[in-house]
Amino acid sequence: MAKQNVAEQFVEILGRAGVQRLYGVVGDSLNPVVDAVRRTAGIDWVHVRHEEAAAFAAGAEAQITGKLAACAGSCGPGNLHLINGLYDAHRSMAPVLALASHIPTSEIGSGYFQETHPDRLFQECSHYNEMISSPEQMPRLLQTAIQHAVGRRGVSVVTLPGDIAAKPAPEKATEHALVTSRPTVRPGDDEIDALVRMIDDARKVTLFCGSGTAGAHAEVMEFAERVKAPVGHALRGKEWIQYDNPYDVGMSGLLGYGAAYEATHECDLLILLGTDFPYNAFLPDDVKIVQVDVRPEHLGRRSKLDLAIWGDARETLRCVTPRVREKKSRAFLDKMLKKHADALEGVVKAYTRKVEKHTPIHPEYVASVLDEMADDDAVFTVDTGMCNVWSARYITPNGKRRIIGSFSHGSMANALPQAIGAQLTDRKRQVVSMSGDGGFTMLMGDFLTLVQQDLPVKIVLFNNSSLGMVELEMMVAGLPAHGTANHNPDFAAIARAAGAYGVRVEKPKELAGALKDAFRHKGPALVDVVTDPNALSIPPKIKADMVTGFALSASKVVLDGGVGKMLQMARSNLRNVPRP
Repeated sequence: MAKQNVAEQFVEILGRAGVQRLYGVVGDSLNPVVDAVRRTAGIDWVHVRHEEAAAFAAGAEAQITGKLAACAGSCGPGNLHLINGLYDAHRSMAPVLALASHIPTSEIGSGYFQETHPDRLFQECSHYNEMISSPEQMPRLLQTAIQHAVGRRGVSVVTLPGDIAAKPAPEKATEHALVTSRPTVRPGDDEIDALVRMIDDARKVTLFCGSGTAGAHAEVMEFAERVKAPVGHALRGKEWIQYDNPYDVGMSGLLGYGAAYEATHECDLLILLGTDFPYNAFLPDDVKIVQVDVRPEHLGRRSKLDLAIWGDARETLRCVTPRVREKKSRAFLDKMLKKHADALEGVVKAYTRKVEKHTPIHPEYVASVLDEMADDDAVFTVDTGMCNVWSARYITPNGKRRIIGSFSHGSMANALPQAIGAQLTDRKRQVVSMSGDGGFTMLMGDFLTLVQQDLPVKIVLFNNSSLGMVELEMMVAGLPAHGTANHNPDFAAIARAAGAYGVRVEKPKELAGALKDAFRHKGPALVDVVTDPNALSIPPKIKADMVTGFALSASKVVLDGGVGKMLQMARSNLRNVPRP
């Protein structure tokens, strides 16, 4: 029996940690690892066309499964291409192990062909970033990297020179019991006592929820009922908290709608629950604020806190809810529910004006029809930019659907590669990429990965021939749009030429049929929908000095557009308000 080499041992440890796929592009220093994957049962090599797509795919897989995922890049340019997708995974708290293969150890520091320093380059987008310099070092270092990625929820990068990967593995290497899941974190008794007192002392309590409320829907609803609290959410909290929520007052931030802003500013006590919401201009500075987060470094970095709670959202509520006094008055909650419904009534006009006859097609209409036709457990991957707007306002969560995007890093081109990772977790589950033409063309080469891997991803392409969000930012800043126009081909024809299903939609009456046919198709499909680049109007109160990067930082009313089923949900919740 041949002696195991380092690459084989590396792959074996990944398999023990639950990794089922390694996404990447083969090449030189990475070849020993790819060959080890070829000969190892239970782990597959997923050949993509660009390493950035590999990192995005791994990040999406980790977000869908909650388990460790992995990607790899060859030396120099190969692993450098990983960096943007790794930034996104790290900021999304997705446990990802990245292998950055390296030049021969004897040449490091000599300016050798393709020489870079991965152990320096990935420092900012990882919890752990180290280079393996000997076979004996590898098992313990890789296991440490895995436990950082899983335990701290983010990226670990391991640099492995190709010559080390090909060397014989040491005999009787130490094998640790790997940590592959995270524990719950319960706050201390003193913090719980302090939070209970603050809640009991407040007349008006508001909850603002982020992605840290994943798995805590029931606990949030029980707490909101007990203290009669309106519940708002950030974009990343939408999928976890908006559905089946009679206390919903919408979303705050750039894409916000409804009364979430008012609810956070008119309360006595604001509880930030599992959110690292970055736009402090949307947060109040004259009410008491409590923040609950499982990552202590998030506490207080967005606003001044009156109490910081280190703990899981679910565990914290389980400790607190039975102890707080039930509030009898619904006055504040009912007032916010009414404001929410009224606010939504005021923006539906943009979606109801002859939208089924309008050409170019309203993107709101496309998103609304997509929401109706997609499966109840569909996974939506969403490009940064205007597709964020459409998903935030029209994709209806229900506790089974998932919505994945570059919501913290804000990268273009994320939706297509994230759909690859999402689909590989379950080939039978419907995965829909809501792509903009700008983001799609940036990594369009990986559409071929869908065909090569026979992945039944459905791409709904919002094709307005522009970088729509950038154009909007320039207009708000008082600048003429420049450099934002795209001269696009017929993307459906390109899809067909690549061997996939492709259809182009230019009239609203064609949309439902085209989506139905695409969803019925067993392989990859692309629906190229020509949409109106002028679909959004800009409220006059937004001024040039309100633009800060992606955030319109000083306005609570950001974009004037439709709100999909949100109005229907708000009207339904209003029926819970007692009549005088």
